[in-house]
Amino acid sequence: MSIRSKLLAALALIALPAAASAQDMAITGVTLATGDGSDPVEGATVVVRGGQIVAAGRDVAVPGGMETIDGSGKWVTPGLFSAMSTLGLWDVGAVEESNDEAAGDSPFGAALDVAPALNPASQHVAISRAGGITRASVFSRPSSSIFGGQGAVVDLGADPDMIEKPRAFQFVALGEYGARIAGGSRTSAHALLRNALREARQYGTDSRISGVPSRPPEQTTGDDIPLDPRLADNQTERGDDVLLSRFDAAALVPVVNGQQPLYVYAERASDIREVLALKRDFPNLRLVLVGASEGWMVARDIAAAGVPVIADPLDDLPASFEQLAATQSNVPRMVQAGVQVAIGGLTGGTGDQPRNLPQFAGNLVALSKIPGASGLTWGQAFATISSVPAAIAGYGDRYGVLRAGAAGDVVIWDGDPLEVSSSPERVFIDGVEQPLVSHQTRLRERYRDLDESDLPKAYDW
Repeated sequence: MSIRSKLLAALALIALPAAASAQDMAITGVTLATGDGSDPVEGATVVVRGGQIVAAGRDVAVPGGMETIDGSGKWVTPGLFSAMSTLGLWDVGAVEESNDEAAGDSPFGAALDVAPALNPASQHVAISRAGGITRASVFSRPSSSIFGGQGAVVDLGADPDMIEKPRAFQFVALGEYGARIAGGSRTSAHALLRNALREARQYGTDSRISGVPSRPPEQTTGDDIPLDPRLADNQTERGDDVLLSRFDAAALVPVVNGQQPLYVYAERASDIREVLALKRDFPNLRLVLVGASEGWMVARDIAAAGVPVIADPLDDLPASFEQLAATQSNVPRMVQAGVQVAIGGLTGGTGDQPRNLPQFAGNLVALSKIPGASGLTWGQAFATISSVPAAIAGYGDRYGVLRAGAAGDVVIWDGDPLEVSSSPERVFIDGVEQPLVSHQTRLRERYRDLDESDLPKAYDW
């Protein structure tokens, strides 16, 4: 190797971020919320070793020589899991060039994959991390097609690799949202969805017959979709009446085979029933309902189908005709009926920021004190932002809980995390302590003393 090559190799190594090591520790004397639906316990201890939880609860012995953190007066919880977010896909929502939430002019729908667009350096990731969010499911909004594409499960660690699982789920919009995209009617949206699933099923069958798999076991990019000339040269060879491109059809094969969950946005009770009915024609579908403002009206049907729900906890007004029966008691009523419910929203407003999840969960607890309303216990409410969204994403034993063998995602709070006056003091992901700084905190520190000498020149007066 030449001197120049050696120098370039050395510079490349220097440019790589140093790998942070997991911290072995015991946090003692805390109020502990394990995230599994049980209520908090006082005087507990959490032990983390090698990036994993070793023990959590009362009467837990601290291993000799382990660093001990005195948690007196503090609360400890698992890291929060944002069930539906666009974290890492945008910087300034109003600046099109910095916003990858949707692809309005794309020729593709189901084949879209959020993974290549994710930016771990986004300030929204840093702000959410400082709010106790350690994991999230990221989706892109349906725009040119009723299919938003393939979402990913991510971690919010301060490192370059945020992707936990690419192509973790597929997202499709029905109801009024899907109808607008599909041509103005629910009939068209449902026809498009069913046709797409049939075409994908046929594409997968033809691929097996040809001896070329429609998707390899470990797919990494869109380039690995097969180019068997009998299947993929052009759409005409698949039939004159196909609507999906080969890329969209291939992307939906794991959905119809039950290998990839299908997240379906639907608010109205009748739309929810139609979503559940999809299983009759496509029995392998792994459905997840998103929205479900009128879910309480069909909660028994949802529970019987074993379909989990990601719902907006604050819908209580008929903002649209498909939400005429919206009520803040929606989530508690579904939980009481046996539905697995996580909370999260899609509107994209300031209120949908993942760091507001504890406040939303706290509202569900407060509802139990309102005459005529249905609420949740503290443990049930906290589970809607921790273990339940993790379970929906396929990580029920790994994230959102503090139990032996789970990931060392730990948050130390200065008080009850479901109170708006509380905030995280320390956040660990896989046992690695995370920075809690962002543009917001730096601006706060710069201007909090109102010293005019710190103001930019433009503010001289």
